[in-house]
Amino acid sequence: MPTGTVKAKKAYFAKVRRKNYIASLRIEGFDVTGHTAGDELPSKAATLATYKRKAMA
Repeated sequence: MPTGTVKAKKAYFAKVRRKNYIASLRIEGFDVTGHTAGDELPSKAATLATYKRKAMA
């Protein structure tokens, strides 16, 4: 059985991690569409900036 490259393994685990994240959102009751599932997540800095703006308002 071929073992694959490190790059292929990283891509596989990233895909599985994303799939598990989407499944956990569905379990928690969030409405997750197919389009949303394919979107990139915002960076940590962008997320913090968003919540800082909300806290200042």
